[in-house]
Amino acid sequence: MNKILKVIVAIFKVIYRIIDKLIVTPISKVIYKISLLGKGNTGKLERILNRPIILLYLSLLCAIGVFVLIDAEVINLVDNEAEIIDDQPVNIIYNEENYVVEGVPDTIDITLIGSKSNLYLAKQIGDHKVELDLTDYTPGTYKVKLKYNHSMNNVSYKLDPSTVQIKISEKDSEVFNLSYDLLNENKIDKKLNISSIKLNESEIIVKGSKETLSTISNVKALIDLEAAGLTNKGEYTVDSIKLIAYDNKGEKVENVEMVPNNISATINVDSYSVELPVKVVTTGKITTGYALSSITSTVSKVTVYGDQSVLDTLTSIEAKIDVNGLSTDKTYSGVTLVKPSGVRHMSESTTSVTVTLDTESSKEFTEKEIEFKNLANGYKVGAVSDNDKKITVIAKGVSSALESFDATKIKAYIDLTGYTAGTHEVEVKLETDDSRFTLVSQTTKVKIVITKE
Repeated sequence: MNKILKVIVAIFKVIYRIIDKLIVTPISKVIYKISLLGKGNTGKLERILNRPIILLYLSLLCAIGVFVLIDAEVINLVDNEAEIIDDQPVNIIYNEENYVVEGVPDTIDITLIGSKSNLYLAKQIGDHKVELDLTDYTPGTYKVKLKYNHSMNNVSYKLDPSTVQIKISEKDSEVFNLSYDLLNENKIDKKLNISSIKLNESEIIVKGSKETLSTISNVKALIDLEAAGLTNKGEYTVDSIKLIAYDNKGEKVENVEMVPNNISATINVDSYSVELPVKVVTTGKITTGYALSSITSTVSKVTVYGDQSVLDTLTSIEAKIDVNGLSTDKTYSGVTLVKPSGVRHMSESTTSVTVTLDTESSKEFTEKEIEFKNLANGYKVGAVSDNDKKITVIAKGVSSALESFDATKIKAYIDLTGYTAGTHEVEVKLETDDSRFTLVSQTTKVKIVITKE
């Protein structure tokens, strides 16, 4: 409030100085000269000027004169200021049925120039419509001026940009197959699964200039799963799906029209899960002379959610622990359960694993047949000799566990990924699903022959 009063007082002081300088002082000088010319009539002049009505008329005339000067902007009490109005939309007037206009910015900036009071009024009651009238234009390239409609004569303006280079082309159309992309898929309940999506349109008509249409690679419907409100299993209908045209670089193609301009889709949601056992996997080597007697996990089973095609390939969920240099019993807390690729949610994420050790023993398993994995299509494989068909495997662990160890749990195989026709010497690999045992092969490599079928 004090600031406003100070401004008002300052304005009145300025007005007083202007009136004193431009009106009171000149009039006083004139009266003084008149009084000198008519010394004999001094008394009459003083009597006239001393009348209240005369002083009132003089004050009124002075006030009217000052008002006229200020209104005509002969006298400026304040300096001009500038105000920028950002991002004003440009309204294009043209034959939308037959033509496409390129090069017109979506928005421009308007700079208003004038006194603070006039700028305030201009912003409050001004129309601020920026138009580009192309009604009489035909196909071609033109440099045109933007028109700003405003109704205040005492405010000037500048447009940025004020002129634009445009191109008018005849409108063409082309039919494109319609596909879809899913947005915010990671924000829906991870227990849910999108089993199917059906668009109500398989094709879309795209209108634009022939040159622009030639750059379109595909048209996609962007389905926002977060906005679709998918909370439970069931069927959902999503309307007003936005359509976007892309070029072969994956960038959005602008200045095209879709017919229809949006579509709907039916989304079927299910929730598929399986219960899988937890398998403890060890890394590193226990101190020589010791072996794993038992491994127990506080979490024995985990419910896993995801696509059925992914879950059907899984047999267990791994919990990895490092036993390198271990020589005493130990409990591992907060062991992470490894989430396989394609799994969205697991009922448990960590477990605790207790490991007990005992004196190491070994047991020999002979005549273990070698399996072949990942052989390319169109080929067949065989061992070079009988010695290359079977190997002897030594299992190391505690004696009590070795007595009941099932030899069928030992898998000996060779990985033929990338191998083609010919004779090859390939490393033998060993596996077991029981992490209490360490397997060693007496034969590290075997010879095999690959031939075309």
